[in-house]
Amino acid sequence: MDSVITYQDYHAFMRDWFSDKKTHTAMTWREFSKLAGFRSPVYLKLVCEGKSGLRGPGILRVAHAMGLDGFELAYFRSLVAFNQARREAIRQKHFEEMQALSKAHCVNVLGQKSMGYFESWLNPVLRELVPHMPGKKPKQVAVQCMPKITAKQVSATIEYLTAMGLLKKSGKNKFEQTNKTVSTGKMDFVPLAVQQMHLQMGAFALDAIKNVPLSERSVSGLTLGLTQKSFQKIVKELADFRRRIIAIATEDDDMERVYRLNLQLFPLTWSVKPKKD
Repeated sequence: MDSVITYQDYHAFMRDWFSDKKTHTAMTWREFSKLAGFRSPVYLKLVCEGKSGLRGPGILRVAHAMGLDGFELAYFRSLVAFNQARREAIRQKHFEEMQALSKAHCVNVLGQKSMGYFESWLNPVLRELVPHMPGKKPKQVAVQCMPKITAKQVSATIEYLTAMGLLKKSGKNKFEQTNKTVSTGKMDFVPLAVQQMHLQMGAFALDAIKNVPLSERSVSGLTLGLTQKSFQKIVKELADFRRRIIAIATEDDDMERVYRLNLQLFPLTWSVKPKKD
């Protein structure tokens, strides 16, 4: 579902969140209330219907129950305050907070014509790295990348990112991101360019296991027996998890190092259940 920063009514966001959870899990009003620490099994139902409101510590408990963190948590708190403020000056104050968060953490959704961005790992890595190396020449930027690259590759990639509107030049060898994050948006299939990116990053993950110290990486895995229903529920949880990770990563304007997080869930056997006709 859409990020909370696209909403201007917290009741509507909570309704959509609950509806989305109910579709993919066994979520009930009772369970939702329990997750948020409320005794009444129908309290949050009344909140979602606009018949009641959130107050005090309950705002934070509900936000945590919905998995909000980082800037999304900050936005939700301002959103509740905005919706429930009685004085216009207070409403305006919280609305400006919401606008600032929304602008700072907007997502650039790439269309089909922009899929070339995903053809090379250099594009996302340098998009993150270059703005934090103001005044540095391409050769100096190249040295910072663990996979070996050339100054010529850095220059070509910066030129591409600028032409695509993903970086904006602000001075000599100085660039700024035009958006906090880049996404393909919702797609019914995985384009070849995106598949290529996954292959490249997967190869880097294998290399990291061998060559990056344990203190500088985190690698773990699970082997699970699942039903199709369980598989779909986990896929949904992974989508929610990605959203929370983005919220944490983008709440801080500073950056020290570029990382890659791969999330992979794939079958190792064929189904033991015969397909239904």
